[in-house]
Amino acid sequence: MVILRGTSILSNVRRMTPAEMLRECLKFDVKAVGIDAPCRWAEAGSGRLAERELARQHIHCFATPTQEQAKSSPSGFYDWMLCGELVYHAFAAAYPLLNDREYEGNRVTFETFPHAIACSVLGRETVSAKRKLVERRKLLETVGINPLPLRSIDSIDAALCAWTAGRLVAGHARSYGDAAGGYIHVPDSAGQRCNPNRLA
Repeated sequence: MVILRGTSILSNVRRMTPAEMLRECLKFDVKAVGIDAPCRWAEAGSGRLAERELARQHIHCFATPTQEQAKSSPSGFYDWMLCGELVYHAFAAAYPLLNDREYEGNRVTFETFPHAIACSVLGRETVSAKRKLVERRKLLETVGINPLPLRSIDSIDAALCAWTAGRLVAGHARSYGDAAGGYIHVPDSAGQRCNPNRLA
């Protein structure tokens, strides 16, 4: 988990339980928490609108299954989505899910993910999977965040999610999806940085 104030890293912790993450966010008075996991499960027989809209923009994402499919998967592939569900639940009282296109100023959690962030900011339909570590480090540098303390791709991705939270708070994010299937929020561009006086 990474917490930013503007472009300064306030917290960078690799292993935390959802409850510990919540305490850390409250400690720093975080306003918005970007989570790299689906905020809604798919309904049987239909996918999520957000994922279809991203696909039309040539932005790939893993298709979210139903909750039952995730739990019954023999490969354990969807375990990261189930872990994300635990984070949303742990945060729900203090940081309810943003189930709207616009941020209205209260504490919220919201869904985002680093590949879509990178595609949005870099203005390209595809970003190389082989070069994602290099490209995402450069992306952080471009928006003014020093990537040197971030020693893993997970930390870099967490910083991108935190930066996107700042963009959301500042009103510089766009959304895909609908209330029924959940929204995915990404930064609208890299042209304006987070307001350094607001925490995200």
